[in-house]
Amino acid sequence: MKRIQLTQEGYEKLRKELEYLKRTKRREISKQLAYARSLGDLRENAEYDAAKQAQGLLEKKIAELEQSLSCAAILDDKKIDKNKVFLGAIVKLKDLDSKEETVYMLVNQEEADISKGKIATASPVGKALLGHKVGDLIKIEVPAGSLQYKIIHISR
Repeated sequence: MKRIQLTQEGYEKLRKELEYLKRTKRREISKQLAYARSLGDLRENAEYDAAKQAQGLLEKKIAELEQSLSCAAILDDKKIDKNKVFLGAIVKLKDLDSKEETVYMLVNQEEADISKGKIATASPVGKALLGHKVGDLIKIEVPAGSLQYKIIHISR
């Protein structure tokens, strides 16, 4: 099995989501199924069909999370060169065209959330940043064109 590198924060987020799905969502869907059964004939019961479909999707999501957590390796800060961009790093960039500054945290795909400034190392920007140092100029090809950044600061 392929190891999935996660930050401690990302690991905890996935673990909490799994716990919520198992403890809360399973009960909710169980109640929906019980109610739908109480309505009678299951052959033409749309509520029952919807609840069964929701149950199937929930169980699939639970299995995916369990798989991810079983393959997870939490980053060891002691083994990381903090002078280069790494998984878990917070990187401050300056856009060389617009002169705007942007801050991203590089995370695994499972943790990515652009609204919170967390980008996946598998994304075009994430791939291009990995391994670079403060002061490096980076040109990144993205579907919308090309971006040019200067790395201003790297932190954890």
